[in-house]
Amino acid sequence: MKIKFNYKYNTISAYVLITFTLCLLILIMIFKFSIIQIYLSKILKILAPIIWGLVMAYLLNPLMKFIEKYVSKLTNRKKERKRLTRGLSIVIVLTIFFTVIVALIGNVVPEILDSVKNILNNMQSYLDNSQKFLQNMFEKLSTKNPQLMEFINSQFNNIESVLLSLVNTLQPQIENIFSKDGLLAGLTGGAWSLLMGLKDFLIGLIVSVYLLSSKEIFVAQTKKTVCGLFNTKNSEKILRLTSDANDKFINFLVGKAIDSFIIGIIAFIYLNVRNMPYASLISIIIGVTNMIPFFGPFFGAIPSGLLILLSNPERTIEFVIFVFILQQFDGNILGPKILGNQLGVSAFWILVSILIGGGMFGFIGMILAVPFFAVIYPIFANFIHERLRKRNMPVSTSEYYLEEVPKVPEPQKKQK
Repeated sequence: MKIKFNYKYNTISAYVLITFTLCLLILIMIFKFSIIQIYLSKILKILAPIIWGLVMAYLLNPLMKFIEKYVSKLTNRKKERKRLTRGLSIVIVLTIFFTVIVALIGNVVPEILDSVKNILNNMQSYLDNSQKFLQNMFEKLSTKNPQLMEFINSQFNNIESVLLSLVNTLQPQIENIFSKDGLLAGLTGGAWSLLMGLKDFLIGLIVSVYLLSSKEIFVAQTKKTVCGLFNTKNSEKILRLTSDANDKFINFLVGKAIDSFIIGIIAFIYLNVRNMPYASLISIIIGVTNMIPFFGPFFGAIPSGLLILLSNPERTIEFVIFVFILQQFDGNILGPKILGNQLGVSAFWILVSILIGGGMFGFIGMILAVPFFAVIYPIFANFIHERLRKRNMPVSTSEYYLEEVPKVPEPQKKQK
């Protein structure tokens, strides 16, 4: 006897099975999240070299493309030599990459550690100077309103006790790191993890070289896979989406890195010219936090201003004015010159994406969340616009300012 299948009920059964499977996966993720985290951490450890290679290749690719333009002029004079051009470009890029790493480890990191050690050692005197500065500032108010001065002193004493307890906790650890015995114990104690991290980095470097040297092949294979899995219309959408996402991410990261480097250099020059304390540490804080869009300068100004207030209170107002002028210069002149208006996202959504990204993935999440949202936002907006057009409803947001929602026009009846 031949069994006849009902395609309608088969489709319904397939949807029910998919829905049940998704609900089951969601329940497993909710109630067994700790187990999933363990397996995810194991998978990430296994894939760590590949992730290192992908990240390094992605970040070094723009620099390699820039260098390749000039190298090709030397290597392709008589005939085209693609492999030689690519090989020399990769060597130059890796040389620059390692030079920057060695410079950071050899010069910047020790200076930062010395600054931190100096801050911890002089914290008590810094707090005393800051308290005297505040007392002199509010001296006139204290004669008229002594309760206000008592409140200020009590709050300052609370802050002082918190900072000193933190210093007492951190200072032995910092001194232990600086001592020879502590450094040797730290190296031997974490030798295995250090070797594993170095191994992942070196393998990732090899992976990045392969990716950079044959990037056209990998891109073509990816496009081939997408076209094989999806129909023509969906393939074009996916490839267009990934191309747009790649352009936004790489342009944002490269442009923001150049912008932040220039801002850090300007801050370093000004702080040294004005003989302000901890010029290297503060300029690095300002430059790094400037990578966070829109709100980065404010995030960097708070700890930097606190350092100036503790070490040299009389220069705090000058520093705040300088940071404000620097932020205006970056936001209105330098930033638009380098980045343009690539994001196309309002300040509110930038703040939302920074809070969500920072809460989930820390500082890296705060940086990457904004370009990620800038990619997702137009996709969602286009989806809504398409739905509105199908219903013959207005697409412009101004049409929805009224209290009444625009009504869907009734379909016209066909004349007999």
